[in-house]
Amino acid sequence: MPRWTAARLKALLAGAFDGERVLVLANREPCRHDLLPDGRVAATRTASGLVTAVEPVVQACGGVWIAHGAGTADRLVVDHHDHVGVPEGNPDYCIRRLWLPDDEYAGYYGGFANEGLWPLCHDVGVPAVFRPADFRHYQSANARFARAAIEEGDTPAPLVLVHDYHLALTPRLIRRGLPNGTIVTFWHIPWPGRRQMARCPSAGEIMAGLLGSDILGFQTQLDCERFIDSVSLIAGASVDASDVSVTLGGRRTLLRVYPIAIEYPSRWVRPTPPRQVCRDRVRRRIGAAADAQLVLGVDRLDYTKGIVEKCLAMERLLESAPEYRGRLVMAQIAEPSREALPAYREARAQVVAAVARINARFGAGAYQPIVLREWHHEPAEVFEFMRAADVCHVGSLRDGMNLVAKEFVAARTDGRGVLLLSQHAGAAEQLHGALLIDPRQVGATAVTLAAALAMPVPEQARRLAAMRACVADANLYWWAGQMLHDAADLRDARRRPPSATAETRAGQWLSA
Repeated sequence: MPRWTAARLKALLAGAFDGERVLVLANREPCRHDLLPDGRVAATRTASGLVTAVEPVVQACGGVWIAHGAGTADRLVVDHHDHVGVPEGNPDYCIRRLWLPDDEYAGYYGGFANEGLWPLCHDVGVPAVFRPADFRHYQSANARFARAAIEEGDTPAPLVLVHDYHLALTPRLIRRGLPNGTIVTFWHIPWPGRRQMARCPSAGEIMAGLLGSDILGFQTQLDCERFIDSVSLIAGASVDASDVSVTLGGRRTLLRVYPIAIEYPSRWVRPTPPRQVCRDRVRRRIGAAADAQLVLGVDRLDYTKGIVEKCLAMERLLESAPEYRGRLVMAQIAEPSREALPAYREARAQVVAAVARINARFGAGAYQPIVLREWHHEPAEVFEFMRAADVCHVGSLRDGMNLVAKEFVAARTDGRGVLLLSQHAGAAEQLHGALLIDPRQVGATAVTLAAALAMPVPEQARRLAAMRACVADANLYWWAGQMLHDAADLRDARRRPPSATAETRAGQWLSA
């Protein structure tokens, strides 16, 4: 079977969906426009795992990405339909921007989604906060997204792709306005256990909203099983184990597992300089010695990412192996995130304090064992860091997938480097060449980090080769292709008479 590519995905859409418009709904826009101090407008690609995964699919297929307009100049660049083409001058697709009032956005996004659902689903010790007013704002914002999708769905049966926990109510709302549309929803973060989900006062409404989809996708089998277990929280819903579906109000929703992936080959790999050039540049950038070994972390500054635990593992290694002092540096890229929320401010304070304490303890002269970089890094710079690193440390306390792990593997065309990966990240189920850790076990992580730093080059190459094969085969277009193939099967079955064979038109395109 040929590898999935943008062209193959485009062919599937053209053949199985008759050129129907593709609509993507996500809270975050892939590109934002901001005013610079000199009055010019700058376009910036948004830092987000969701954007990393979804944007190449939309570029391949065209269509409309519906998102909240967050940039200070976003209103200045849209047309009278609130559309802007991306990229400017030669657009592959367009963004339809929504304008949410400040109080509504704060309650919907900062409140219900990120003080409520996010900690509920990740369950790493931060209590979930649910306020009735926040849920009302969440309902209102979801209704705005649904109305926009209905307005953009100007063909008889559009394909609608709804993304993530911010928009759980929209599938059911869209269904009312686009009854012939095919709605696929993907839940990017972990799904909580039934008892955990029951703590959400709106659990039934959230799940009923998701079940407005034709297909509901999850990152892992465990997430899917937990959702099935949670169905008992919805009155009138029933599970059919034979086809892994849930029926509510006479409508059937298929539950599927689609581990999210990255573009391969990555557009950022080819222009990235060779390994030694990257190592020299990065060492100079972070003030490391010419022979220093480099551990890399790339995360949003989020309490689920285990950044403090990574720092503590570095400290433990420097305690137990003094020979690393002065010649081992951890560069931690920490993209600012949700800074208005108290839990995030506290998480940042803990990281900053840990870095300062460890640097004061083991730093000497210009040497700092941990270099914290708290600002946005463009992908080209991130890939330079990835190609320079001896070890990439992904220490999530809990994560739906974690695409940084896969990007590191894609970046290492040189066959060098070791991936240290949390067993609590979905990527651990696929990247079997990684060294797995439990990030809460700081001592054990330090031991594994030492093993990674000392790993012979042939073993590094063997492990990377296995992971690169996985990332290449199960790439971004494969991920999207599985969802769209399943959606096409459903669409085709609705149009066929009951006696028709199970062979679908989508299957013909899959083998093309």
